[in-house]
Amino acid sequence: MNLRFFWSKDFLLNRNFLWILFTVNFLGTIYGYIWYEYQIRMTIQEKPLWMLPFVPDSPTASLFFTLALLFLLFPPRKASVVTNGFRLLIEGLAVACSFKYGIWAVAMIWAGAAQGDVLIWSHYMLIASHLGMALEALLYFRFMKAGAVSLAIALGWMLLNDTMDYTFGIFPSLPNELQDDLTEIKWFTMALSVISFILPLWIWKKRSKTAS
Repeated sequence: MNLRFFWSKDFLLNRNFLWILFTVNFLGTIYGYIWYEYQIRMTIQEKPLWMLPFVPDSPTASLFFTLALLFLLFPPRKASVVTNGFRLLIEGLAVACSFKYGIWAVAMIWAGAAQGDVLIWSHYMLIASHLGMALEALLYFRFMKAGAVSLAIALGWMLLNDTMDYTFGIFPSLPNELQDDLTEIKWFTMALSVISFILPLWIWKKRSKTAS
């Protein structure tokens, strides 16, 4: 079988495969929030509650993508302005945030390892799952309706999240080896937010030219 088939619309939008992908993302989202349990509890105890939505980054990105998959599984036949707007918002957030936090988590794991953090099986599991987040975001964006406006809103959300994380100390847990690199990590994270806007935007523009 031609390997290109596995990148094709026929394969990626096959309902059986979409349901598998939905299940994996749904369970991964639940696992992600469990992974953040300690930090969520500490935030509730020590920080204002309005900061809570900014704490679990990767599982929230996975949640956005899980919801976006539902629109591919059950595309609305007669979508209202509200439904269509919600879909565009979710898809923009799903693509940009999944790509960003997929790459970010892998970069932080390897950066920690480069400074002496010892990698165990869970690190490799996280590397594989987060690379999957980034890959599926780029693969499925071409089947979504989100465009420049949705991606711009996602960029605003990501930069706000970055500001909250590194202003109030609610960023995801890092290896001890990286605790003295927070300034560099902050700027890397913000730069990655911008890249996570520019790359899908380039794909969208290329797709729009091809369709016209």
